[in-house]
Amino acid sequence: MKVVIADDEPLARERLRALLANRQDIEVVAEAGDGHDALHACAEHEPDLILLDIAMPGLDGLEAARHLAAFEPRPAVVFCTAYDAHALSAFEAEAIDYLVKPVRAERLDAALERVRTFAAGRQHGMAASKGQQRTHLCARLRGSLRLIPIEDVHYLQAEEKYVVVHHAHGEDLIEESLKSLEDEFGERFVRIHRNCLVARYEIVELRRCPDGHVQAVLRHGDRPLEVSRRCVPGVREILKQL
Repeated sequence: MKVVIADDEPLARERLRALLANRQDIEVVAEAGDGHDALHACAEHEPDLILLDIAMPGLDGLEAARHLAAFEPRPAVVFCTAYDAHALSAFEAEAIDYLVKPVRAERLDAALERVRTFAAGRQHGMAASKGQQRTHLCARLRGSLRLIPIEDVHYLQAEEKYVVVHHAHGEDLIEESLKSLEDEFGERFVRIHRNCLVARYEIVELRRCPDGHVQAVLRHGDRPLEVSRRCVPGVREILKQL
């Protein structure tokens, strides 16, 4: 079993590594000090399990777990935290187990058995936790990844099985559906076409073309985007509220 240990406290990582050291079927393939590095480590090493702290700087463990739920293959998540107040949120993020520090050897053993059971019956494509809105989108890049802050996204455009994220620093592809993104971020984005969601603050005006088509002029876009007839009334109403 390949394991990643993610904790911002070096002593906590050292303790977990020591507890795992005598288990011949366990290989610690990477360590990480925050959620961002944890995602990179999982993208690179494709572990079976990540032992994940919750309270970490930057991207915390709960949000990292929601991103990991979209990984394929998806690692099992076991939270290791000094606080028991996050237990409900941890299981909403589909964690296999929840260990309170200092982690005891017998509790770690029980968690590893749960992970083995999970691995034996693993199913592909488990969805990220509902009701938990992410602060970043995660783009996979040849074994690595890029985290894109939602606040930097200008618009999202579906192309075949991918969605192109147009953001403040360029473009990236993500393997998520436009519908799921609309469900999660509907307060921030408005649908202007069956294949396009635009950040509400990005829409400057609607422009009618000589051929009768309507286009949305964006604050940061290099070109206007087509608005379908079905979506025009809703976009106009949003512009009135801006």
